[in-house]
Amino acid sequence: MRPVRAEDLAALALLNDGAVPNVNALGLEGLEEHLERCDLALTVEGPEGAPAGLLLALAPGRDYASENYRWFSVNQPPSLYVDRIVVAESLRSRGVGAALYAEVFAEAERRGLGLVTCEVNLDPPNPRSLAFHARLGFAQVSTLATKGGEVTVALLARGL
Repeated sequence: MRPVRAEDLAALALLNDGAVPNVNALGLEGLEEHLERCDLALTVEGPEGAPAGLLLALAPGRDYASENYRWFSVNQPPSLYVDRIVVAESLRSRGVGAALYAEVFAEAERRGLGLVTCEVNLDPPNPRSLAFHARLGFAQVSTLATKGGEVTVALLARGL
């Protein structure tokens, strides 16, 4: 696990966009732009050394138009918001996601934030991610219809 580097971006954009509809597509240009506002951007390398995981998180007060981020900003105490976590299929169920979140929890603690937040799709459903987040101790605090009602998410939070 390490911070995202410029040379990772093409592979990470493909990984991210391959995970649609569980995350929104960004493309290379969108990922480059989004990274500028992220406070934590981590990747893991797969067996061949190529990036095979991505986690992006934002601290409070960022200029980010996400409906989910804005909801947490208004309705919850300040938190480190996990915007997305994507792990290549070949590395799933091997503790990679939990290791990425361990870094998120440590970063939240370093920043004096007592809460980590995120969202997971309910419609279209993402039961694997819901189960994963439940195992990590996240609890649903609300639901939100986004993208003009096309997507419904579970808003999740975990205290430290």
